[in-house]
Amino acid sequence: MGKLQNKVAVVTGASKGIGASIAKHLAAEGASVVVNYASSKEGADKVVAEIKSAGGKAIAVHADVSKKADIDRLFAEMKKEYGKLDILVNNAGIYEFKAIEEITEEHIHKLFGLNLVGLILTSQESVKHFGTDGGSIINISSIASTLAPPTGSVYSATKAAVDTFALSLAKELGPKKIRVNNINPGMVETEGVHSAGIADSDWRKEVEKETPLQRIGQPQDIAPAAVFFASDDSAWITGESLVISGGYR
Repeated sequence: MGKLQNKVAVVTGASKGIGASIAKHLAAEGASVVVNYASSKEGADKVVAEIKSAGGKAIAVHADVSKKADIDRLFAEMKKEYGKLDILVNNAGIYEFKAIEEITEEHIHKLFGLNLVGLILTSQESVKHFGTDGGSIINISSIASTLAPPTGSVYSATKAAVDTFALSLAKELGPKKIRVNNINPGMVETEGVHSAGIADSDWRKEVEKETPLQRIGQPQDIAPAAVFFASDDSAWITGESLVISGGYR
């Protein structure tokens, strides 16, 4: 029997990359998973199919979690299918890097709208659905919250805000037995990293050179930590941020 048997999880932004890997790992431990996606229905359906072919339970639900109405619908679909919630993984996010001269209002609102505001509203809605046994909220933050690379000022600010939000929320929700923790990955090879041109960049080479384990991460390097924070293995851990970066600081 898996560590998450009879648990229900919502994973935002789970059609690819880290989110997809987390969804599959949670399902492998017995959780019924809501695979949320904003644009890639094909990717979400593929994740659901892989989970089901391995004997797990999953559904795909479209929702742009930067929009309150979509968040409400996401949880309504979750409740209709599974009836309860035990685990929320706030993975949906966006990253763009711009020099200070290039930053626009649109850039600021775009990143904060999804990375922070959407995450807060999703967490707020989730609290309505956790039972008396509590549950676990897991935020996918970033090492950028403390490393703060050049031209990443807005992105880094969103992730630093996520870290602080989680610390405060953990104190607020502790009496309800709801734990709140962050996972802060370093550079991870995902579809987004490839489409942004980072995967084959000099930046990647520099990061790998400065990383003790001498490589960037893969989605499957991050997912087991989400299983840990979702399970009773971390029953007395809340308000923490776990850096997973191969030792890169």
